Amino acid sequence: MKNLLHSIVRFHFTILFIVIEFFCLLLLVNYNNYQKSQFLNSSNAISGGIYQKVSSITDYLSLVKMNEELNRENARLRNLLKSSYSLSADSSFSFTDTIYKQKYIYRTAKIINNSVNKQLNYITIDKGKIHGIESEMAVVTDHGVVGVVKSVSNNFSSVISLLNNRLRVSAKLKRNNYYGSLIWDGIDYRRAQLKDIPFHVNIAKGDSIVTSGFSAIFPEGIPLGVVDEVLSASGSNFQDVKVLLSNDFKSISYVKVVSDLMKEERLNIEEEALE
Repeated sequence: MKNLLHSIVRFHFTILFIVIEFFCLLLLVNYNNYQKSQFLNSSNAISGGIYQKVSSITDYLSLVKMNEELNRENARLRNLLKSSYSLSADSSFSFTDTIYKQKYIYRTAKIINNSVNKQLNYITIDKGKIHGIESEMAVVTDHGVVGVVKSVSNNFSSVISLLNNRLRVSAKLKRNNYYGSLIWDGIDYRRAQLKDIPFHVNIAKGDSIVTSGFSAIFPEGIPLGVVDEVLSASGSNFQDVKVLLSNDFKSISYVKVVSDLMKEERLNIEEEALE
């Protein structure tokens, strides 16, 4: 307080000058129409600029919420797609049945932990048992395959990333349906290898690689990537196909967990066939 009083005494002429100038400016604006209109225009421009900046910041901060809403809407729409349903053979016997029975349910989740620089990479998502997530469910984005759910707690799930050399995904060439296995070689997080494609199969750079649908985890036709390079593996009857992955694992934030409603029935019938 003592320093404040000392400063006022020291600069009292300057302070008095500023107060008088402000009072004169106020009189000038209030009693002159031209100056008043110019002042209002200037103040509106300044306040408009401030509001625009604040709005831009607010819009940026709301992007997270918008992304969550968009992912929920995408999952809802995907659940309505024909590919999420299978034809029911007994539908004609009941007027209350629909022609198609739903086969897949898509649930959105957010990635809260992710790694790409290890040999065994895992992803953590913010959904668990109470959200309907179970182990061995497929995890995808709109661009393609992300991985497979490994373990689940009430609120979280651990996902085996496609960037994990212990994960093999049944894949096929979309153009001719020749199938093999996609596996990550642990070198480049943007590329994997398609194995078990015979030499006589014609493969071109840019060919699309999708899931085969042979496993009970991934639906058929989910993108995996495109052919980036085809090499001849010495001493082998198969081609060495390098695939540029459809997902950039360093930039994904939201995923969809796929639940196959007919998985148990399929596994049971396949087990019976082995007996």
